[in-house]
Amino acid sequence: MLVRDAMSTLVLTIGPAHTLRQAARLMSARRIGAAVVHDPDTCGLGIITERDILNAVGAGQDPDVETASTHTTTDVVFASPTWTLEEAAEAMTHGGFRHLIVLDGDGPIGIVSVRDIIRCWTPARRRPAELAV
Repeated sequence: MLVRDAMSTLVLTIGPAHTLRQAARLMSARRIGAAVVHDPDTCGLGIITERDILNAVGAGQDPDVETASTHTTTDVVFASPTWTLEEAAEAMTHGGFRHLIVLDGDGPIGIVSVRDIIRCWTPARRRPAELAV
């Protein structure tokens, strides 16, 4: 199975000036764990995750003051939609992260997460009675 078969095509893109609270609200409303941060003036594309926001709040930083730019990962590993899920899982394991931005052509077309990969690798849900056997 390929990354394009597992990825979410719902890509939230925010700017570097978004506050952490704004990013969290947008991510929460869409029930996603990461957002692409687009900053054409500096690094281009980066990623901010729910863990980045949680770490900032846990460190006592103000989510209404802190901006995405300060907490964005800019040293990003990008996936191709034609990667296998094994290649994506290997990149995540090697890099110690849980999300990959999927690029094709001019920009991001999706995000694949550990959860997406597990969903593809897990057999269809069985009835509880079948599990007890």
